[in-house]
Amino acid sequence: MTRPLASLLLTAGLVLGGCTLAPEYLQPQPPIETTWPQADTVATVEPQAPLAAELNWQNFFADTKLRQVVALALESNRDLRLASLNVERARGLYGIQGSELYPTLDATGAYSKQRLAQSASFGGSQVMESYAVNFGVSAWEIDFFGRIRSLKAQALEAFFASEEARRGGQISLIAEVARTYLTLAADQENLQLAQATLATRQQSYAMIQKSFDIGYATELDLRQAQIPLEAARLDLARFTQLVAQDKNALTLLAGGKVAEQLLPANLAGVAAPAEISAGLPSEVLLQRPDILAAEHQLKGAYAFLGAARAAFFPRISLTGLLGSASGELSGLFGAGSQTWLFSPSLTLPIFDARTWAAHRVSQTDRDIALAQYEKTIQTAFREVADALAVKSTIDQQLLAQQGLVTATAEAERLAKLRYEHGLDNYLGVLDAARALFTAKQGLVALRLAKLTNQVHLFAVLGGGAALPQVATAIE
Repeated sequence: MTRPLASLLLTAGLVLGGCTLAPEYLQPQPPIETTWPQADTVATVEPQAPLAAELNWQNFFADTKLRQVVALALESNRDLRLASLNVERARGLYGIQGSELYPTLDATGAYSKQRLAQSASFGGSQVMESYAVNFGVSAWEIDFFGRIRSLKAQALEAFFASEEARRGGQISLIAEVARTYLTLAADQENLQLAQATLATRQQSYAMIQKSFDIGYATELDLRQAQIPLEAARLDLARFTQLVAQDKNALTLLAGGKVAEQLLPANLAGVAAPAEISAGLPSEVLLQRPDILAAEHQLKGAYAFLGAARAAFFPRISLTGLLGSASGELSGLFGAGSQTWLFSPSLTLPIFDARTWAAHRVSQTDRDIALAQYEKTIQTAFREVADALAVKSTIDQQLLAQQGLVTATAEAERLAKLRYEHGLDNYLGVLDAARALFTAKQGLVALRLAKLTNQVHLFAVLGGGAALPQVATAIE
């Protein structure tokens, strides 16, 4: 009576150690150059600096307040929370698919009571009772050709891809919080510049008003002085709006209101991030979470192709029961009441157009996953190359812009002197003041561009990718 159950367990051991029909996975050659496009660009990054993937965000950001805001976002951001829940969901689906490899053991108990009508054979009516207890396996598919194992492998790769997507989302969140924080700092500085400019132009307008009142200045001078005054008021309102919007964006990213003491006063007060090394494309890009996620999707497509191949082969299912049955409850476990059932079944596919179509779809899915993987690598390469191109020229732009600010400030001073001595009209002062304000705004914009590009470079180089891995922990 125990031979069928023993055979069942032996078969299970053989199946769980079997093979699959999935094609062997070989990592594709990255469709990118072995070096970054501009040699002088890479030279601008200090070679002794660490790789971005080796540097966590706490060490990358030197500003204490910014680190606190980033930590708040990592704890409370809802998008990141959804990504973490998707990882848990993928983990659960993997567990469900993996459980298909093992038989489901059930214990059932049954009781029936039936009244039979009167008959010539038995005379009067009879009441019959039946008791039964069974323990066994029902319709368990033996995975000889690896169909279920291939589906399990696909679910595992989907789980890994979801984890990499979460890590990628975390890096993107860190970079976006830093960018918004720096943008807020720049807009705060522009707001302060607009306030100072408004105060200066109010003084100039008041001076022209007095000159006009005594007949020294013309009405044209007065109206020309009013133009930059109104423009300064407009700039003040505009930057007040931008600062409010930046705070709203930071609140959304952080998952809650950020304390005022953590907000930046201006861009000059924010400490610059650490320097990082670009490394080689093959070293850094293949460790980016989005590229790893695309590779796991590709591996999953290989596994699904194995399941599609296995569908062409026979399926063997087993049902095995061991139990006891009796007409009386007291004799349920007595001698002679034991029962057993051993029922294997074989399904041999002869022709099913759906199976052939599914196989073609699985091949196409693999090709699509490969193309997506290669495109992800190429996109990452361009992102890094663009960030390095900015890094190689931003210092020269800043130097030139600083020179422009100095020159326009001197031009404004000279224009005021010429007007005060009656050598020129107020239009020259107006043009010089407008040029100085624009030059100062440009300087703030370039300083912001340098800091945000450093953050962007950290992210596109896989910054923070050296986080705990789960790929080996689940198997």
